[in-house]
Amino acid sequence: MPSNQSPLGALPARFRRERVLIVGCGDVGLRVARQLLPRVRLIALSSSPERLPALRAQGLTPLRGDLDRPASLARLAGLATRVLHLAPPPGEQPGGWWRDPRTLALARTLRRRTPPRALVYGSTSGVYGDCGGAWVDETRQVAPRTPRAQRRVDAERLVRHLGRGGVRASILRIPGIYAADREGGTPRERLLKGTPVLEAADDVYTNHIHADDLARACIAALWRGQPQRVYNVNDDSQLLMGDYFDLAADLYSLPRPPRLPRSTAQDALPLVLLSFMSESRRMDNRRLKQALRVSLHYPTVASGLLAGG
Repeated sequence: MPSNQSPLGALPARFRRERVLIVGCGDVGLRVARQLLPRVRLIALSSSPERLPALRAQGLTPLRGDLDRPASLARLAGLATRVLHLAPPPGEQPGGWWRDPRTLALARTLRRRTPPRALVYGSTSGVYGDCGGAWVDETRQVAPRTPRAQRRVDAERLVRHLGRGGVRASILRIPGIYAADREGGTPRERLLKGTPVLEAADDVYTNHIHADDLARACIAALWRGQPQRVYNVNDDSQLLMGDYFDLAADLYSLPRPPRLPRSTAQDALPLVLLSFMSESRRMDNRRLKQALRVSLHYPTVASGLLAGG
């Protein structure tokens, strides 16, 4: 029956517009919001009451909820037509260090009523593990080497399961995010501290994506992502980690970082940093650019380290 003949009349505009729920609405989520407004209604889940006014001021509808308390998520069921899930897994928990209970709680909630048309999950390139500097496309089998990456693999599994229930689910595998206008988005502070990098013989390939390009990829996947498809989301740079920091140092007119052999690096560097220095891969992003028709604004990191997007 046409809407003008329906006893309920035509639906108000707020119900006709797409409703996009952003879960984990940090820096990248806000960049997505700025690119989508005012074309869609944006809802942001937040566990922090202090953030609600700031989210509202950005044009989003804030919704209080905590992925660590599944009962608080009840209002999400049937709420959104599309969901962008950028929330990371929690740290290690007793009885399931490899699991992501947050994604499980979200998936269970979304299945309670009409599910969204599409869901995009922001995963990590760390699920590939160490690839010895080889080129890596999305068909490569995952081989996570850290508990953090194991939990991301579990989250991907849950997203795929949700996709088999009728949601068009896409997974973005994301490397290091950079932007001059992002907190911690450049290596400047690390360069000022003089943190060492590996010498050339031990160096590893590292991958990057500008925060604005990542936001554009998230939007493209929400509308054009293929069901159950994984996309590598990275720029076109092919840099060894040491060369990346040398480039940044030159751009900032700072001293280049000292170089260390791997044999002594474990005595001078924190474990978290060492874990990044133990994995080397070059990510192939052709599927992203061809299937989602995303062209990257920042083909090299140089233009993005100094410009604010």
